[in-house]
Amino acid sequence: MKTSRLAVLALATGMTFGLASPSLAQSSSSSAETYRLLNLFGDVFEQVKTKYVEKVDDKQLIEAAINGMLTSLDPHSSYLNMDNFEEMQVDTRGEFGGLGIEVTMEEGFVKVISPIYDTPAEKAGLQPGDFITHIDGTAIRGKTLNDAVEMMRGKVNTDIILTIIRKGEQAPFDVTLTRAVIKIQSVRAEVKEDIGYIRITKFNEQTFSGLQRAIGDMRDQIGPEIKGLVIDMRNNPGGLLDQAISVSDAFLDKGEIVSTRPRDTENTERYNARTGDLAEGLPMVVLINDGSASASEIVAGALQDHRRAVIMGTRSFGKGSVQTILPMPGNVALRLTTARYYTPSGKSIQEVGIVPDIIVPQARVESLESDVRRSEASLSGALRNEDEGTSDAEKDANSRRDDAEQLSIDDYQLSRALDMIRGISLFGPRPQG
Repeated sequence: MKTSRLAVLALATGMTFGLASPSLAQSSSSSAETYRLLNLFGDVFEQVKTKYVEKVDDKQLIEAAINGMLTSLDPHSSYLNMDNFEEMQVDTRGEFGGLGIEVTMEEGFVKVISPIYDTPAEKAGLQPGDFITHIDGTAIRGKTLNDAVEMMRGKVNTDIILTIIRKGEQAPFDVTLTRAVIKIQSVRAEVKEDIGYIRITKFNEQTFSGLQRAIGDMRDQIGPEIKGLVIDMRNNPGGLLDQAISVSDAFLDKGEIVSTRPRDTENTERYNARTGDLAEGLPMVVLINDGSASASEIVAGALQDHRRAVIMGTRSFGKGSVQTILPMPGNVALRLTTARYYTPSGKSIQEVGIVPDIIVPQARVESLESDVRRSEASLSGALRNEDEGTSDAEKDANSRRDDAEQLSIDDYQLSRALDMIRGISLFGPRPQG
Protein backbone atom coordinates (compact mmCIF):
# COMPACT_ATOMS: atom_id res chain seq x y z
CA MET A 1 0.00 0.00 0.00
CA LYS A 2 1.37 3.39 -1.02
CA THR A 3 2.15 5.68 1.90
CA SER A 4 0.16 8.91 1.71
CA ARG A 5 2.12 12.11 1.42
CA LEU A 6 0.33 13.68 4.39
CA ALA A 7 1.21 10.68 6.54
CA VAL A 8 4.85 11.11 5.57
CA LEU A 9 4.75 14.80 6.46
CA ALA A 10 3.11 14.04 9.78
CA LEU A 11 5.85 11.55 10.57
CA ALA A 12 8.60 13.96 9.49
CA THR A 13 7.31 17.06 11.23
CA GLY A 14 5.16 15.89 14.12
CA MET A 15 2.21 17.86 12.67
CA THR A 16 -1.39 16.75 12.40
CA PHE A 17 -3.01 17.40 9.03
CA GLY A 18 -6.74 17.69 8.35
CA LEU A 19 -9.05 19.61 6.08
CA ALA A 20 -8.04 23.09 5.00
CA SER A 21 -9.09 25.76 7.45
CA PRO A 22 -9.49 29.53 7.17
CA SER A 23 -6.41 30.03 9.27
CA LEU A 24 -4.35 27.93 6.86
CA ALA A 25 -5.70 29.89 3.89
CA GLN A 26 -4.59 33.09 5.60
CA SER A 27 -1.05 31.87 6.30
CA SER A 28 1.86 34.05 5.25
CA SER A 29 3.89 33.51 2.12
CA SER A 30 6.74 32.12 4.21
CA SER A 31 4.43 29.50 5.69
CA ALA A 32 3.23 28.61 2.21
CA GLU A 33 6.83 28.11 1.11
CA THR A 34 7.47 25.92 4.15
CA TYR A 35 4.54 23.67 3.28
CA ARG A 36 5.62 23.54 -0.37
CA LEU A 37 9.05 22.28 0.72
CA LEU A 38 7.49 19.78 3.12
CA ASN A 39 5.38 18.58 0.20
CA LEU A 40 8.61 18.20 -1.79
CA PHE A 41 10.06 16.14 1.04
CA GLY A 42 7.04 13.84 0.86
CA ASP A 43 7.50 13.43 -2.89
CA VAL A 44 11.20 12.58 -2.44
CA PHE A 45 10.36 10.10 0.32
CA GLU A 46 7.84 8.35 -1.96
CA GLN A 47 10.31 8.14 -4.84
CA VAL A 48 13.05 6.68 -2.63
CA LYS A 49 10.66 4.25 -0.96
CA THR A 50 9.21 2.91 -4.19
CA LYS A 51 12.09 3.12 -6.70
CA TYR A 52 15.37 2.76 -4.80
CA VAL A 53 17.34 -0.30 -5.95
CA GLU A 54 16.95 -1.99 -2.57
CA LYS A 55 14.09 -2.03 -0.08
CA VAL A 56 14.48 0.70 2.52
CA ASP A 57 13.07 1.03 6.01
CA ASP A 58 10.74 3.98 6.77
CA LYS A 59 12.32 4.56 10.20
CA GLN A 60 15.83 4.56 8.75
CA LEU A 61 14.87 7.10 6.10
CA ILE A 62 13.11 9.43 8.51
CA GLU A 63 15.93 9.30 11.09
CA ALA A 64 18.47 10.01 8.34
CA ALA A 65 16.41 13.02 7.25
CA ILE A 66 16.18 14.33 10.81
CA ASN A 67 19.90 13.86 11.37
CA GLY A 68 20.70 15.54 8.07
CA MET A 69 18.60 18.55 9.05
CA LEU A 70 20.41 18.90 12.39
CA THR A 71 23.97 18.31 11.16
CA SER A 72 23.45 20.92 8.43
CA LEU A 73 23.09 23.55 11.17
CA ASP A 74 26.50 23.18 12.86
CA PRO A 75 28.98 20.43 13.76
CA HIS A 76 27.55 19.93 17.26
CA SER A 77 23.81 19.53 16.64
CA SER A 78 22.69 15.95 16.01
CA TYR A 79 19.97 13.36 16.41
CA LEU A 80 20.38 10.83 19.19
CA ASN A 81 18.67 7.52 18.58
CA MET A 82 17.90 5.24 21.51
CA ASP A 83 21.46 3.81 21.70
CA ASN A 84 23.13 7.22 21.28
CA PHE A 85 20.89 8.78 23.93
CA GLU A 86 21.63 6.05 26.46
CA GLU A 87 25.37 6.28 25.77
CA MET A 88 25.31 10.06 26.22
CA GLN A 89 23.67 9.63 29.62
CA VAL A 90 26.32 7.10 30.64
CA ASP A 91 29.07 9.42 29.38
CA THR A 92 28.01 12.26 31.66
CA ARG A 93 28.10 9.86 34.61
CA GLY A 94 31.76 9.14 33.87
CA GLU A 95 31.87 5.64 32.33
CA PHE A 96 31.26 4.46 28.76
CA GLY A 97 32.59 2.11 26.11
CA GLY A 98 34.67 3.10 23.09
CA LEU A 99 38.01 4.60 22.11
CA GLY A 100 38.09 7.62 24.43
CA ILE A 101 38.11 10.31 21.77
CA GLU A 102 36.16 13.57 21.35
CA VAL A 103 35.52 14.40 17.68
CA THR A 104 33.75 16.83 15.39
CA MET A 105 33.15 16.94 11.62
CA GLU A 106 35.18 19.28 9.43
CA GLU A 107 35.68 19.36 5.64
CA GLY A 108 34.01 15.97 5.31
CA PHE A 109 36.38 14.23 7.72
CA VAL A 110 36.23 13.48 11.42
CA LYS A 111 38.50 15.86 13.31
CA VAL A 112 39.92 14.98 16.69
CA ILE A 113 39.12 17.60 19.33
CA SER A 114 40.90 15.71 22.06
CA PRO A 115 41.89 12.20 23.10
CA ILE A 116 40.73 11.54 26.66
CA TYR A 117 43.48 10.88 29.18
CA ASP A 118 44.46 7.24 29.79
CA THR A 119 42.23 5.79 27.05
CA PRO A 120 43.02 3.77 23.89
CA ALA A 121 43.01 6.98 21.81
CA GLU A 122 45.49 8.73 24.12
CA LYS A 123 47.73 5.66 24.40
CA ALA A 124 47.79 5.28 20.61
CA GLY A 125 49.12 8.83 20.29
CA LEU A 126 46.16 10.55 18.65
CA GLN A 127 46.48 14.32 18.84
CA PRO A 128 44.12 17.32 18.73
CA GLY A 129 43.76 18.41 15.10
CA ASP A 130 44.24 14.94 13.62
CA PHE A 131 41.82 14.09 10.80
CA ILE A 132 40.36 10.59 10.53
CA THR A 133 39.76 9.79 6.85
CA HIS A 134 39.06 6.03 6.97
CA ILE A 135 37.77 3.57 9.56
CA ASP A 136 38.84 -0.03 8.95
CA GLY A 137 39.57 0.97 5.35
CA THR A 138 36.14 2.54 4.75
CA ALA A 139 36.19 6.19 3.68
CA ILE A 140 34.37 8.64 5.98
CA ARG A 141 33.75 11.35 3.38
CA GLY A 142 30.05 11.55 2.64
CA LYS A 143 29.02 10.10 6.00
CA THR A 144 27.60 12.01 8.96
CA LEU A 145 29.41 12.41 12.25
CA ASN A 146 26.96 9.99 13.87
CA ASP A 147 27.68 7.44 11.12
CA ALA A 148 31.41 7.73 11.79
CA VAL A 149 30.96 7.45 15.55
CA GLU A 150 28.77 4.39 15.06
CA MET A 151 31.52 2.81 12.92
CA MET A 152 34.03 3.36 15.73
CA ARG A 153 31.81 1.60 18.26
CA GLY A 154 32.10 -2.12 18.85
CA LYS A 155 32.69 -4.85 21.35
CA VAL A 156 35.31 -4.33 24.05
CA ASN A 157 38.74 -5.83 23.22
CA THR A 158 38.17 -5.69 19.46
CA ASP A 159 40.60 -3.81 17.21
CA ILE A 160 39.89 -0.92 14.89
CA ILE A 161 42.17 0.75 12.34
CA LEU A 162 41.96 4.53 11.88
CA THR A 163 43.64 6.27 8.95
CA ILE A 164 45.03 9.61 10.11
CA ILE A 165 46.10 12.80 8.35
CA ARG A 166 48.29 14.92 10.63
CA LYS A 167 49.77 18.34 10.08
CA GLY A 168 53.50 17.97 9.47
CA GLU A 169 53.22 14.41 8.17
CA GLN A 170 53.73 13.93 4.43
CA ALA A 171 51.31 11.04 4.03
CA PRO A 172 48.31 9.49 5.85
CA PHE A 173 49.14 6.68 8.28
CA ASP A 174 47.20 3.96 10.07
CA VAL A 175 46.76 3.62 13.82
CA THR A 176 45.40 0.44 15.41
CA LEU A 177 43.40 0.82 18.62
CA THR A 178 41.69 -1.71 20.85
CA ARG A 179 38.21 -0.78 22.06
CA ALA A 180 37.83 -0.68 25.84
CA VAL A 181 35.47 0.29 28.62
CA ILE A 182 36.35 3.91 29.29
CA LYS A 183 36.27 4.83 32.96
CA ILE A 184 37.01 8.49 33.28
CA GLN A 185 38.53 9.70 36.51
CA SER A 186 37.88 13.31 35.70
CA VAL A 187 40.21 14.75 38.37
CA ARG A 188 43.74 13.53 39.08
CA ALA A 189 46.00 15.13 41.66
CA GLU A 190 49.72 14.98 42.35
CA VAL A 191 52.07 16.82 44.66
CA LYS A 192 54.93 18.58 42.89
CA GLU A 193 57.15 19.27 45.92
CA ASP A 194 55.43 22.31 47.48
CA ILE A 195 52.88 22.87 44.67
CA GLY A 196 49.57 21.10 44.10
CA TYR A 197 49.04 19.79 40.56
CA ILE A 198 45.45 18.99 39.50
CA ARG A 199 44.57 17.61 36.10
CA ILE A 200 40.93 17.88 35.02
CA THR A 201 40.39 15.58 32.02
CA LYS A 202 36.64 16.07 31.53
CA PHE A 203 33.65 17.74 33.16
CA ASN A 204 31.24 15.03 34.27
CA GLU A 205 29.13 14.53 37.38
CA GLN A 206 32.21 13.55 39.40
CA THR A 207 34.35 16.60 38.63
CA PHE A 208 33.56 19.11 41.39
CA SER A 209 33.54 16.51 44.17
CA GLY A 210 36.84 15.15 42.83
CA LEU A 211 38.31 18.66 42.87
CA GLN A 212 37.29 19.17 46.50
CA ARG A 213 38.93 15.89 47.54
CA ALA A 214 42.08 16.66 45.56
CA ILE A 215 42.62 20.06 47.16
CA GLY A 216 41.99 18.68 50.65
CA ASP A 217 44.39 15.76 50.13
CA MET A 218 47.17 17.99 48.81
CA ARG A 219 46.82 20.44 51.67
CA ASP A 220 47.19 17.52 54.07
CA GLN A 221 50.29 16.24 52.25
CA ILE A 222 52.08 19.56 51.74
CA GLY A 223 50.83 21.44 54.78
CA PRO A 224 51.12 25.20 55.28
CA GLU A 225 54.19 25.33 52.99
CA ILE A 226 51.99 24.89 49.89
CA LYS A 227 52.91 27.62 47.39
CA GLY A 228 50.07 27.35 44.90
CA LEU A 229 48.08 25.25 42.45
CA VAL A 230 48.47 24.30 38.81
CA ILE A 231 45.15 23.37 37.16
CA ASP A 232 45.84 21.40 33.98
CA MET A 233 42.97 21.42 31.48
CA ARG A 234 45.00 20.62 28.38
CA ASN A 235 43.13 18.28 26.00
CA ASN A 236 39.98 18.63 28.13
CA PRO A 237 37.10 18.49 25.61
CA GLY A 238 34.51 19.90 28.03
CA GLY A 239 31.34 18.32 29.37
CA LEU A 240 28.63 19.49 31.76
CA LEU A 241 27.98 23.23 32.11
CA ASP A 242 26.98 23.00 35.77
CA GLN A 243 30.30 21.33 36.61
CA ALA A 244 32.27 24.04 34.81
CA ILE A 245 30.37 26.65 36.83
CA SER A 246 31.02 24.78 40.09
CA VAL A 247 34.77 24.47 39.37
CA SER A 248 35.00 28.19 38.52
CA ASP A 249 32.98 29.07 41.63
CA ALA A 250 35.38 26.99 43.73
CA PHE A 251 38.08 29.65 43.23
CA LEU A 252 36.00 32.84 42.95
CA ASP A 253 34.41 34.83 45.78
CA LYS A 254 32.09 36.93 43.66
CA GLY A 255 31.24 38.10 40.18
CA GLU A 256 29.88 36.57 37.01
CA ILE A 257 31.27 33.20 35.85
CA VAL A 258 29.63 32.85 32.44
CA SER A 259 26.54 33.93 30.55
CA THR A 260 24.60 31.96 27.95
CA ARG A 261 22.77 33.96 25.30
CA PRO A 262 20.13 32.29 23.09
CA ARG A 263 18.59 33.75 19.93
CA ASP A 264 16.13 35.66 22.12
CA THR A 265 18.57 37.71 24.18
CA GLU A 266 15.84 38.47 26.72
CA ASN A 267 16.36 34.88 27.94
CA THR A 268 20.07 35.39 28.63
CA GLU A 269 21.17 33.48 31.71
CA ARG A 270 23.99 34.65 33.97
CA TYR A 271 25.76 32.47 36.51
CA ASN A 272 27.50 34.14 39.45
CA ALA A 273 30.06 33.00 41.99
CA ARG A 274 29.25 32.55 45.65
CA THR A 275 31.48 33.47 48.59
CA GLY A 276 34.30 31.04 49.30
CA ASP A 277 37.61 30.07 47.68
CA LEU A 278 38.74 26.45 48.09
CA ALA A 279 42.32 27.51 47.41
CA GLU A 280 42.14 30.33 49.98
CA GLY A 281 43.86 32.83 47.70
CA LEU A 282 46.82 30.64 46.73
CA PRO A 283 48.50 31.60 43.43
CA MET A 284 47.14 29.59 40.50
CA VAL A 285 48.22 28.78 36.96
CA VAL A 286 45.79 27.19 34.50
CA LEU A 287 47.21 25.25 31.55
CA ILE A 288 45.24 25.08 28.28
CA ASN A 289 45.93 24.14 24.66
CA ASP A 290 44.08 23.64 21.38
CA GLY A 291 42.46 20.52 22.82
CA SER A 292 40.79 22.51 25.62
CA ALA A 293 37.17 23.11 24.61
CA SER A 294 33.75 24.18 25.84
CA ALA A 295 33.49 23.73 29.64
CA SER A 296 37.26 24.01 30.10
CA GLU A 297 37.19 27.30 28.18
CA ILE A 298 34.44 28.57 30.50
CA VAL A 299 36.64 27.91 33.54
CA ALA A 300 39.74 29.41 31.94
CA GLY A 301 37.81 32.48 30.76
CA ALA A 302 36.23 33.11 34.16
CA LEU A 303 39.49 32.80 36.10
CA GLN A 304 41.29 34.94 33.52
CA ASP A 305 38.72 37.76 33.46
CA HIS A 306 38.67 37.92 37.28
CA ARG A 307 42.50 37.80 37.38
CA ARG A 308 42.29 34.84 39.73
CA ALA A 309 44.75 32.72 37.77
CA VAL A 310 47.47 33.09 35.16
CA ILE A 311 46.38 31.29 31.99
CA MET A 312 49.32 29.61 30.28
CA GLY A 313 49.84 27.41 27.22
CA THR A 314 48.36 27.88 23.75
CA ARG A 315 45.04 29.20 22.40
CA SER A 316 42.08 26.94 23.22
CA PHE A 317 39.78 25.20 20.72
CA GLY A 318 37.05 27.85 20.52
CA LYS A 319 33.82 25.91 21.07
CA GLY A 320 31.62 28.60 22.53
CA SER A 321 28.18 27.14 21.89
CA VAL A 322 25.65 25.53 24.22
CA GLN A 323 24.10 22.18 23.28
CA THR A 324 20.78 21.37 24.95
CA ILE A 325 19.57 17.76 25.07
CA LEU A 326 15.87 17.76 24.14
CA PRO A 327 14.26 14.38 24.94
CA MET A 328 11.71 13.23 22.37
CA PRO A 329 9.07 10.48 22.41
CA GLY A 330 10.49 6.98 22.00
CA ASN A 331 13.53 7.48 24.25
CA VAL A 332 15.37 9.47 21.59
CA ALA A 333 16.62 13.05 21.77
CA LEU A 334 17.96 16.03 19.88
CA ARG A 335 21.30 17.59 20.72
CA LEU A 336 20.58 21.14 19.59
CA THR A 337 22.75 24.25 19.75
CA THR A 338 20.61 26.74 21.65
CA ALA A 339 22.95 29.50 22.87
CA ARG A 340 26.49 30.88 22.96
CA TYR A 341 28.87 31.17 25.90
CA TYR A 342 30.30 34.55 26.94
CA THR A 343 33.04 35.19 29.48
CA PRO A 344 32.44 37.64 32.38
CA SER A 345 33.93 40.47 30.33
CA GLY A 346 31.41 39.80 27.55
CA LYS A 347 33.76 38.07 25.10
CA SER A 348 32.39 35.27 22.94
CA ILE A 349 34.43 32.05 23.06
CA GLN A 350 33.12 30.80 19.70
CA GLU A 351 35.91 30.31 17.11
CA VAL A 352 38.22 32.68 19.02
CA GLY A 353 38.86 30.52 22.09
CA ILE A 354 40.78 31.66 25.15
CA VAL A 355 44.11 33.35 24.49
CA PRO A 356 46.56 32.60 27.35
CA ASP A 357 48.10 35.42 29.35
CA ILE A 358 51.46 33.80 28.66
CA ILE A 359 51.90 31.85 25.42
CA VAL A 360 53.98 28.72 26.04
CA PRO A 361 54.06 26.24 23.15
CA GLN A 362 54.87 22.66 24.07
CA ALA A 363 58.55 22.08 23.36
CA ARG A 364 61.34 19.64 23.99
CA VAL A 365 64.29 21.14 25.82
CA GLU A 366 67.80 19.96 25.03
CA SER A 367 70.78 21.14 27.03
CA LEU A 368 73.51 23.00 25.16
CA GLU A 369 76.00 22.55 27.99
CA SER A 370 79.02 20.32 27.56
CA ASP A 371 79.35 17.19 29.67
CA VAL A 372 81.96 18.93 31.84
CA ARG A 373 80.54 21.78 33.92
CA ARG A 374 82.81 24.82 34.25
CA SER A 375 83.05 26.25 37.77
CA GLU A 376 85.50 27.61 40.32
CA ALA A 377 86.12 24.05 41.49
CA SER A 378 87.53 23.11 38.07
CA LEU A 379 90.33 25.69 38.31
CA SER A 380 93.79 24.47 39.25
CA GLY A 381 94.73 25.45 42.82
CA ALA A 382 91.25 26.72 43.70
CA LEU A 383 90.44 27.08 47.38
CA ARG A 384 88.34 24.24 48.76
CA ASN A 385 85.06 24.64 50.62
CA GLU A 386 85.57 24.55 54.38
CA ASP A 387 82.62 22.13 54.79
CA GLU A 388 83.77 18.71 53.65
CA GLY A 389 81.33 16.44 51.85
CA THR A 390 77.81 17.20 50.71
CA SER A 391 75.10 18.01 53.24
CA ASP A 392 71.65 16.46 53.19
CA ALA A 393 70.23 19.85 52.22
CA GLU A 394 72.58 20.05 49.25
CA LYS A 395 71.71 16.50 48.20
CA ASP A 396 68.03 17.37 48.39
CA ALA A 397 68.57 20.53 46.34
CA ASN A 398 70.53 18.57 43.73
CA SER A 399 67.76 15.99 43.54
CA ARG A 400 65.11 18.67 43.05
CA ARG A 401 67.20 20.30 40.35
CA ASP A 402 67.56 16.99 38.51
CA ASP A 403 63.80 16.38 38.76
CA ALA A 404 63.08 19.88 37.44
CA GLU A 405 65.44 19.38 34.50
CA GLN A 406 63.76 16.09 33.60
CA LEU A 407 60.29 17.64 33.88
CA SER A 408 61.38 20.46 31.59
CA ILE A 409 62.28 17.82 29.01
CA ASP A 410 59.14 15.68 29.49
CA ASP A 411 56.55 18.47 29.85
CA TYR A 412 57.86 21.93 29.10
CA GLN A 413 54.53 23.71 29.66
CA LEU A 414 54.01 22.18 33.10
CA SER A 415 57.58 23.01 34.04
CA ARG A 416 57.01 26.67 33.16
CA ALA A 417 53.74 26.68 35.16
CA LEU A 418 55.53 25.41 38.27
CA ASP A 419 58.23 28.05 37.76
CA MET A 420 55.53 30.72 37.57
CA ILE A 421 53.98 29.62 40.88
CA ARG A 422 57.35 29.64 42.62
CA GLY A 423 58.12 33.07 41.17
CA ILE A 424 54.82 34.50 42.43
CA SER A 425 55.35 32.95 45.87
CA LEU A 426 58.62 34.84 46.27
CA PHE A 427 56.63 38.07 46.66
CA GLY A 428 54.47 36.82 49.50
CA PRO A 429 50.81 35.80 49.77
CA ARG A 430 48.25 37.02 47.28
CA PRO A 431 46.44 40.08 48.67
CA GLN A 432 42.77 39.56 49.44
CA GLY A 433 40.18 42.02 48.37
